[in-house]
Amino acid sequence: MEKVTKSEQAWRDQLDEAQYHVCRLKGTERPFTGAYYHNTVPGRYHCICCDAELFDTETQFDAGCGWPSYYAPVSEQAIATAEDFSHGMHRIEVLCARCDAHLGHVFPDGPPPTGLRYCINSVALRLEPR
Repeated sequence: MEKVTKSEQAWRDQLDEAQYHVCRLKGTERPFTGAYYHNTVPGRYHCICCDAELFDTETQFDAGCGWPSYYAPVSEQAIATAEDFSHGMHRIEVLCARCDAHLGHVFPDGPPPTGLRYCINSVALRLEPR
């Protein structure tokens, strides 16, 4: 997978304010407000920054946390992770492997078969319906 890199100005020109805040500044959207929190349309979620395929609706579940949640990415190569010690917590950040966009965090309290909960900001995603 070829890495996508752009200047901060190029990202600002491409993304709206909320997308830039979440994806490039590692922000978060308010819980229970994202477009994909209660999505029922089958398809694949792509990175809003670089269009890489990230998650499939088949792995989406309602975790009750306020953000779209998935138990697995489309492939292990689709995402990257990093330790996050912000806000006085230790979490594992989820990033797009192609462009390093901040997507959300992953927690070890998800359903089988992985036991993981990828808690992802809707604003970082674009759904391509099947």
